[in-house]
Amino acid sequence: MNRNARIAILGISALYHDSAACLVVDGEIVAAAQEERFTRKKHDAGFPNNAIAYCLAHAGLEPADLHSVVFYEKPLKKFDRLVETYMAYAPVGLSSFRQAVPVWIREKINPGKMIEEQLPGFDGEYLYPEHHESHAASAFFPSPFESAAVVTVDGVGEWATTTIGTGRGNRVELQSEIQFPHSLGLLYSAFTYYTGFRVNSGEYKVMGLAPYGRPIFKDLILDKLIRLGEDGSFWMDMQYFDYCAGLTMTNRAFAKLFGEEPRSPETDVRQRDMDLAASVQAVVEEAMFRLVRHARESTGERNLCLAGGVALNCVANGKIVREGIFDDIFIQPAAGDAGGALGAALIGWHHFLDKPRVVQSPDAQHGSLLGPEYSNEEVAAFTAKQGAVAEVCSSDAETCERTADLIAEGKVIGWFQGRMEFGPRALGGRSILADPRRSDTQKKLNLKIKFRESFRPFAPIVLEERAAEYFELDRPSPYMLLVAPVLEERRIEVAEADRGKFGLELLNVPKSDVPAVTHVDYSARIQTVDVVRNPILHELIRKFDERHGCPLLVNTSFNVRGEPIVCTPEDAYRCFMFTHMDVLVIGNHIFHKEQQPELPGAAEHLAAFPLD
Repeated sequence: MNRNARIAILGISALYHDSAACLVVDGEIVAAAQEERFTRKKHDAGFPNNAIAYCLAHAGLEPADLHSVVFYEKPLKKFDRLVETYMAYAPVGLSSFRQAVPVWIREKINPGKMIEEQLPGFDGEYLYPEHHESHAASAFFPSPFESAAVVTVDGVGEWATTTIGTGRGNRVELQSEIQFPHSLGLLYSAFTYYTGFRVNSGEYKVMGLAPYGRPIFKDLILDKLIRLGEDGSFWMDMQYFDYCAGLTMTNRAFAKLFGEEPRSPETDVRQRDMDLAASVQAVVEEAMFRLVRHARESTGERNLCLAGGVALNCVANGKIVREGIFDDIFIQPAAGDAGGALGAALIGWHHFLDKPRVVQSPDAQHGSLLGPEYSNEEVAAFTAKQGAVAEVCSSDAETCERTADLIAEGKVIGWFQGRMEFGPRALGGRSILADPRRSDTQKKLNLKIKFRESFRPFAPIVLEERAAEYFELDRPSPYMLLVAPVLEERRIEVAEADRGKFGLELLNVPKSDVPAVTHVDYSARIQTVDVVRNPILHELIRKFDERHGCPLLVNTSFNVRGEPIVCTPEDAYRCFMFTHMDVLVIGNHIFHKEQQPELPGAAEHLAAFPLD
């Protein structure tokens, strides 16, 4: 390694779920990506070879150029927790133990060996911060704050499931923690499992389902499953859970408590499931309120940084903001385990090398647009190779004008521009866009484009300077991590025939003059768009407003159910052809569905999902 060259630090998160890599060069985040985007395996837990290769190639570096590699947690400490937990529950859990321990010994206990094999020529240092230290660093160091309280909440790291600490200057320090098995993340995942969704991916569905329900089980949860302290501490009664040593999240005692066995996946969602979702959402919100209030009192800080998987609960985040506990908040866009790679790399720079931190405005996350990008020349080459037909615009302005008009005509657009997003949200780099004013947009997108449950809500992307005209939001929300109410004057009074409806009966009842982005409780998961973080998306929405009188669009991730967000033009074109999407826009190339040659298998696939 050339010691006089730029100091490049690679952060890695891997081997559990959502593996990722991040490259920091001289303290600047230059590239980050999840492995799933390259392998097309959702939540890929494997070693992030492809993500690492992308990060190094983007910076023009080789493994030998790296100063250090930082793994996002301490494997030996995590293995200690695993073994100690199995011993505590023995002989229960023997089957799970036999499955888990050989994998740990073979693959997980020494990631340094794997790194050495995958990075030939690297001769720098291996560093291992703690899991929640990486989460905390991922939230504080990119934030616009000189100092802040830092709260991390997830399933579990090594032992910690929840931490409170501070970020000041070039240091994050964790001051208190709650340890496994007591975990808000695992409590939410238990209800995700019990209501029939997949753990580690279905939690979003539970959050989206909650507004259809009533929190009628909240008191039962607080009485039997979890006790909350005023200081934000909590304790869970493990007689109802199976995740410590078993193969499922909940057990027979849990099922007996709520009156029946878990819902079978892919069966109809019932009102009971909606009520369970509403109840656990209410409990987690209350727990988060107490945690952040205690963080405010114990640290004396006026700003808050959040990370960990539970920080992706944008409904809770929005309510925390409206409570006014802190002056301002920054939430890591890749708040789950993927973001641990980013935090790990920044720990390498600030903690291990003791390099100073330069606070950036609006933040140092660069819009979280940290993944691969493709030039118009590369798109043209792909178009020719594919035999596709594209209309080529002469400029970004023309592309935005044409796309704005197509959206106004009711077309659903696949929008592929610039660098891919880092984190679970599509933020305008790899998005599907539509007109929010159309009452049929939500149903069409869910059933004919995304092939997913009809109850799933969609997010508005709105010009930052116009957001207050539609939503009760007093600050930017650039990373789609805050839910806020739609303004009263935008809401539509419920018709007499629709009064008294509840649950999924509310799905087709118009709620506002932008019905496609207004959830059943008159809320919206908002992404504000500014000209600094995403200039071309800002221009598109501005053109839509200028030409059609609406400063917002529907935004959802460019993928279908069960697949990761698209990464390459090839991914985007295939997704376009295998759905009822109308138009695909990649760079300044516009592809109209009716002009494209047949793609093998696409017609047969679409026949199974007719538009009418």
